[in-house]
Amino acid sequence: MRDHEPAPSLHGDRRLSTKEAAELLGVKPETVYAYVSRGQLSSRRVPGGRGSTFDAKEVETLARRNKRESGGSSGSGGELSVRTRITLIDEDRYYFRGVDATELAARHSYEEIAEWLWTGRMRPGTTFTAPEASVAVARRAVDALPEHASPTDRLRVAAIAAAAADPLRFDLSEDAVLGTARVLIPTLVAALPPVRSGHRDEGSLAQRLWARLSGRTPDEASLRVLDTALGLLVDHDLAASTLAVRVAASARAHAYAAVSAGLGVLEGPLHGAASGLAHRLLNDVLEQGDAGPVIADELRAGRRVPGLGHRLYRGEDPRARALFGLLEEIPRAEPALLAARDVVATTARHTPLHANVDLALAVLTASSGMPATAGETIFAVARTAGWIAHALEEYGERPLRMRPSGLYVGAKPPQPLPE
Repeated sequence: MRDHEPAPSLHGDRRLSTKEAAELLGVKPETVYAYVSRGQLSSRRVPGGRGSTFDAKEVETLARRNKRESGGSSGSGGELSVRTRITLIDEDRYYFRGVDATELAARHSYEEIAEWLWTGRMRPGTTFTAPEASVAVARRAVDALPEHASPTDRLRVAAIAAAAADPLRFDLSEDAVLGTARVLIPTLVAALPPVRSGHRDEGSLAQRLWARLSGRTPDEASLRVLDTALGLLVDHDLAASTLAVRVAASARAHAYAAVSAGLGVLEGPLHGAASGLAHRLLNDVLEQGDAGPVIADELRAGRRVPGLGHRLYRGEDPRARALFGLLEEIPRAEPALLAARDVVATTARHTPLHANVDLALAVLTASSGMPATAGETIFAVARTAGWIAHALEEYGERPLRMRPSGLYVGAKPPQPLPE
């Protein structure tokens, strides 16, 4: 019997050929056998033939489950789709649990937005603090790193150290994970070395983080920009680092490990480090007084101009728009703002790209006496809350569901043993 022909059943149950099963599942025939190898389907050899048959009810159940878990995607090899109630990006706006994210950031602190993201409830006035024991362990680990260690290196080491000191880290209940989150985020900030000696960790998380980024004493407007940036960056759907967090959580890694996975991906130059490139670009424009030659040098070197465009927004990144509006109220930010507008206007002569949040972060960091790595630090601290929200959501799903099938393209077996 040929493989594409339906097979008769000895027990009266309907059987499907490999081709029929693949069509119903919306996958390639080889993927059907991958389901068999993972125990998600059972197969039966065709008597006297080379093909296999599959129970129709099993195939239909798997098809429904795949559709449910992918949010209705076909599973035919397109982009991975994951059902989530956390963030929606739609028509140049984005929403946290259905509420406009820019409006939330304009009216609430980073800590309040984090609580909203985690629980769907607003806790006005909430502030995250860390116990001294947790901070001491993280600081000792971070202080042992070489001086040239990046901020993300320090944050990742701090997360691992805090995990090692927490005997309850393997408790994945919602209350336990929320307790971990409320302690981990301020621990990460406290583990970073302050720029000014004698600094006392007081006030909001934004105040404590500012002391790790700039030696200047912040005014109220500057702290508001930093706190708003943290709130705007708390989550952005399934970015690469967030997907890594969900994969770790799918394997039931504890919250510290899930955050560490996100930090590892964030350090890539195409993700968290993008604001540092924009910071250096702005400094070059400020030094030369004109964006033209700076952009020419970028393009001549074959580099993309940082801080422009976003694959999810046709117009201006709403996070950039919100931050630019606040930065306009700070007089010392005006030169960097003008430099950013010069960059946008110069590149718009040929390509109509809008500013993204990396350029807005660069204006904040360049005008506040912060290093080029400051934007990456802000991004990492902010996104930790979003990673926790996604880990919590993933803990409620079937374990190990983040397991795509590999499409083998190597030598056809059996091959001889290597000599």
